[in-house]
Amino acid sequence: MPHRCENTHAARWALAALVLAAVALPAAASASARYPAGATRALVTPGRGVLAFAHGARATSKKKKKKPAAPVLHGNAARAVLAFEALQHSYYVRGSGLYEGEPFSFLWPFSQAFGATVGMAEIPALKGKFNGELHARLVGLNNYLDLDNSGAPEGVYNSSLAAYDGTVAPPTGPGGTKYYDDNDWVGIELMRLYELRHEASVLGAAEGIMAFEMAGWQSSPELGCSGGVPFSNASENTDRNTITTAPAAELALQLYSATKEQGYLQFAEMAYEWVRGCLLEPNGMYGDHVNAQGVVAPMLWSYTQGAMIGAGAMLYRATGNSGFLFQARQTAAAALAYFTPARVAGENPFFAFVYFRNLMYLDSITHDPPGPKLAQEYVNYFWSHRRLADNLFVSGSPPSGNVLVQAVMAQLYALLASPSGTYF
Repeated sequence: MPHRCENTHAARWALAALVLAAVALPAAASASARYPAGATRALVTPGRGVLAFAHGARATSKKKKKKPAAPVLHGNAARAVLAFEALQHSYYVRGSGLYEGEPFSFLWPFSQAFGATVGMAEIPALKGKFNGELHARLVGLNNYLDLDNSGAPEGVYNSSLAAYDGTVAPPTGPGGTKYYDDNDWVGIELMRLYELRHEASVLGAAEGIMAFEMAGWQSSPELGCSGGVPFSNASENTDRNTITTAPAAELALQLYSATKEQGYLQFAEMAYEWVRGCLLEPNGMYGDHVNAQGVVAPMLWSYTQGAMIGAGAMLYRATGNSGFLFQARQTAAAALAYFTPARVAGENPFFAFVYFRNLMYLDSITHDPPGPKLAQEYVNYFWSHRRLADNLFVSGSPPSGNVLVQAVMAQLYALLASPSGTYF
């Protein structure tokens, strides 16, 4: 991979800042919506005092037992805490385990709030301090779990396997379509949590998602470029996407690492090779999806490249086959040439997060620049140009904040403050 000068990158991020700053930021974030008056939820109390540790405060107890001084955080770790605190203060619906939305967030933003919590728990100085928060996220996640779609009044589905609905499931919410990529993101974070705490129930939940993903494989010979994981389980959906199939391969490889079940490795190889065979463009990057007729939608997104970079690198780790690593490096080189800082800054921050995490994972194997440096420049740019006075981050035009943007920024800072072995 070509080496990139730090000063050049700084100048490019500055240029991106000028472009995106054309729309003035609001002076302060709008007040968060109140919890719906008619709704009731079982009380979930996040870990009391967790965030106080992050500021170096001393723990208190009824017995007034002397505690060792809590760590004082600096740099990325300290900024991760500030971003996470703002996420919880502005968007978390206390007592519910859920985040604000309509009235609760979709699974996609929730999955990233879950990931942010796992990321905070992975920061070495905060080990053990986020157990209460992790428990609250698992309680919240359970609200999206739909054990059986068959006969569901909200639509007709091609899968009735248990998985997580895109909207909070009954009785708390309406439920509905399951999105394969959203379930991928949840599964990846469940496996990170499993590696952190080794709880059998967490592993079981991730394996349940994997069963849903594997059952979704589209092997019909009537489809152009048969195979791949669809965008959703809605019966009318016939698109198969890079961003559903490549992360499913990553989840399968996490599960293979934990269980040594050959079926997971075989699925990961099949999924990875299908994306290469059906969606690889002449420019060395991957298109968005292929339709029922086999026509590829050529849109390029940073996160689709990132997921294939990571899947290739993880396959190399799992098999020792250097061909996978060579392909991952080829994809990374093409993506780095195309996704300039300005292009990345113009995308949804979630896309950038997936891209950077996978680049950082590849760098942990190859030690190629730019590795974490690009991600660091990105978060520095957001800290200086896209952060409000209350540590809420905004994105888009006009700039606005939401659960997804805030959770992603907390994750990126946590990732940069954590060892590479915690990325997947």
